Amino acid sequence: MNILILGDLVGLSGRTALKKNLSKIIKKHQIDFTVINGENSAEDGHGITEEIASEFFSLGIDVITSGNHIWDKEQTTKYIEREKRLLRPANLIQGSPGKGYGIFFSKDKKFKIGVINLMGNVFMKKTEDVFKTAGEISKKIILKKNVDFSIIDFHGETASEKMAIGHFFDGKSTCVIGTHTHVPTSDTRILDKGTAYQTDIGMCGDYNSVIGFNKENSLKRFFKEKSATKHFPAEGEGTLSGVVINADEETGLANKISRLIVGGSLVQ
Repeated sequence: MNILILGDLVGLSGRTALKKNLSKIIKKHQIDFTVINGENSAEDGHGITEEIASEFFSLGIDVITSGNHIWDKEQTTKYIEREKRLLRPANLIQGSPGKGYGIFFSKDKKFKIGVINLMGNVFMKKTEDVFKTAGEISKKIILKKNVDFSIIDFHGETASEKMAIGHFFDGKSTCVIGTHTHVPTSDTRILDKGTAYQTDIGMCGDYNSVIGFNKENSLKRFFKEKSATKHFPAEGEGTLSGVVINADEETGLANKISRLIVGGSLVQ
């Protein structure tokens, strides 16, 4: 079982890179299931629209995860109720639209894959306790009981929260993958009990930027110049950044995890 997980996709640059490269990546790595974090994929880099989500699915994405920008487009609150393949963080305040986890099928319909979307509590928008939520979900999505494999996207600022969640799910999940900081970390590994882990898998977008957004305007904002505007995405050649995980069909745990960097200015 080969799983592709791609980091936060930012604006048109990221979408162009996805269109150009996804089918080739799926074919080359014999991918059975693909997840992308799409919460920055709108034209302005904030939120996701139904049109963009539908395009992702048509390209071969199986599930879209998100994070703190999930509600930046008002239409998403209605769309997410209809589209179960678009997830929002499971630990958002109770009563939030949509779902934070689900069970989906691999491309050949042979395997069930649980996908869980969590968001950190530190330096993020107010959410319910992520560790309490993780504990509750771990009793509902159970590896080799009601799912063959399970994927966790932890959307957060701090490495400590992500690592702690990684160790909590070690042996209980195929992988725990961090998103949100838009910069890939080099701690790609398999934990003691067989769960693949990386603190952050980076972004899909133009790295000649400030986390995917126009660098000149970002500098103006940091220097508090009056001419600065709202952040908007950089539009150079995009990089796809993520991981490919090979998982054992008997145990549901990881055999191997490899970083994936394709195109743009970031070097593999």
